[in-house]
Amino acid sequence: MKSIPIVNRAFLVAVILTIVAAGLTGAVLYAVFGVNLTAIALILALLGAGVSGWIATRRGAIFRSLSHEGAGVYLDEILGHVTDAVVMSTSDGSIVRINRSASTLLGYDEKELLGQPLNVLFSRSSEQFDGISGDPKKVGEASFQTRGGGEVPVSYTFSRISGPNESQPVLIIVFRNIEDRTQDEQRIRDFAQTDALTKIPNRNQIHHLLRRAIARARREQQALALLQLDLDRFKDINDTYGHSAGDATLEAVVERLTGILPDGALIGRFAGDAFAIIVEGFATGAQAHDNAATIARQIVNNLREIFVIHGHHLHMTASIGIAIYPEDGARAMDLSRNGDLALYDAKRRGGDDFSFYDPDTNDEVAKRLFLKSKLRQSFENDELLLYYQPRVDIRDGRIIGAEALVRWDLPGQGIVLPSEFIPLAEETKLILQIGEWVLERVCTDYRHLQKSLAIPGRISANLSLLQLRQPDFVGRVANICRKNGVSPSCLELEITETTLMDDSERTIKVLRELHDLGLHLAIDDFGTGYSSLSAVQQFPIDTLKIDRSFVFNAAMDSDDAAIVAAIIEMGRKLNIDVVAEGVESEQQLAVMRKLNCNLVQGLLFGEPMTAAAFHELLSAQQRGANMYEALIA
Repeated sequence: MKSIPIVNRAFLVAVILTIVAAGLTGAVLYAVFGVNLTAIALILALLGAGVSGWIATRRGAIFRSLSHEGAGVYLDEILGHVTDAVVMSTSDGSIVRINRSASTLLGYDEKELLGQPLNVLFSRSSEQFDGISGDPKKVGEASFQTRGGGEVPVSYTFSRISGPNESQPVLIIVFRNIEDRTQDEQRIRDFAQTDALTKIPNRNQIHHLLRRAIARARREQQALALLQLDLDRFKDINDTYGHSAGDATLEAVVERLTGILPDGALIGRFAGDAFAIIVEGFATGAQAHDNAATIARQIVNNLREIFVIHGHHLHMTASIGIAIYPEDGARAMDLSRNGDLALYDAKRRGGDDFSFYDPDTNDEVAKRLFLKSKLRQSFENDELLLYYQPRVDIRDGRIIGAEALVRWDLPGQGIVLPSEFIPLAEETKLILQIGEWVLERVCTDYRHLQKSLAIPGRISANLSLLQLRQPDFVGRVANICRKNGVSPSCLELEITETTLMDDSERTIKVLRELHDLGLHLAIDDFGTGYSSLSAVQQFPIDTLKIDRSFVFNAAMDSDDAAIVAAIIEMGRKLNIDVVAEGVESEQQLAVMRKLNCNLVQGLLFGEPMTAAAFHELLSAQQRGANMYEALIA
């Protein structure tokens, strides 16, 4: 290893401390003969024991045990045995040391990089030396350039320490290859965002793309068209010619659609034979309306032409519903729902046609307005109910907690599910009152459980983005817990991936405050968003809840099973719990057991129940009963 010849004693100790403090464990154990063996071994042993503070108070004694003349030699020997890559440079970025691990990873001979600028390491797509050199210490990820012109993803720790001359600081980058991890993350993203059959965006991804398209249209003050397409009587093809022919037909349909659509249009598969198309860039709603009609007419006419699938001549028709931004909805959820309503109208008229959304002729809109007007009265009339769905450890069948689920008992209408009224509550901001009511009710019920049960378990409740944005939200939660005599550690708040990544800097701050109170935090519907391992690591998360759509299909779809397995492995690496939601059959339970997912919840273990029924279930368990013994045997 080539290096600068003179290194003083303080500098050698500082380098050792910096490398170990980087948290990148290298094989630094090296037997050095002479008077310095004791000092170096002592530094490393004490660091391993977590007593770096002790070292800091005794630096003078340690420095005296290191000979000035041999310090540079020892530094080279130590760096040569570190398995993580280490590069050192002057304050202006000129490389003065590189260890064997860095040389091997980047493909350079050690002598080639000496005297080169530090920027030679960074690829064009990465942050450059100037972007990190201003921080005294920085941890991050980047792509480094190899000698052959390739790129290798790395995680790095950048530190600035005092050099041999106190006026000349030395920069140290300790880094390691994370290519395997980034490939795993990309595979999870591909599974979660792409339809396995047609290789176009799936439902989750097309909704994400729609939100982005709406944001662009809002920014540019433009209009866009959403076309929602359904193949008419597609089930007949599956029933007559088999699912293989059905799959081939869907692939052929996508091929035709992509050939018809204008440049820049986006297409995704919702599910089955349902597709969504986004066409943007229109100056006005009227222009979007006219162009969408032309495109829909072309699609309907084209799909009438015969398909030859596995030697069979198939006749196909399609129905299309169209919604225009902004007149038919300013949010992706509204636009998608109104496109659906227009699609139903086209099908109701016999299919093989297209229809635009028209709120004046739609009964669904009237129902929605009715629910919105009644929702505000639900508090006054005490119409909201709270049910509990048990969470079970399938290793022994014990109930370890539950999720609190809100229902609306609307007089004359019966039970209204959250999927119908929560979006309305978000629109009207009533979700703030509903969310606080749920927390109050959970704590009240938990206080009663504590009176007769030794370990009631942990209760989780859903948290909305609007609640998280309240400036006094953490204080409100703390006050509710204190008032009811319930420890925050008995509660878990569930947050969707979308909520997690919205204004992530502020979200991290709020979640850390909640975590500091003792609350547990979970990511709900995990796998449907865009969280990477790196992103999840930023947040104080205790639990990942696998989205029920993956759990439902895992027994039949190898792609969904792979997503579930990848999420479970991610949880294992992060040392956090993983819960499978929506387990409804013994087959699904068997798959979760095979994939080593030990925590589950779902209808297989019973319908959501009242607080009294849940209390009785836990009481029976405390008396020694095991209600789920037959399921887990």
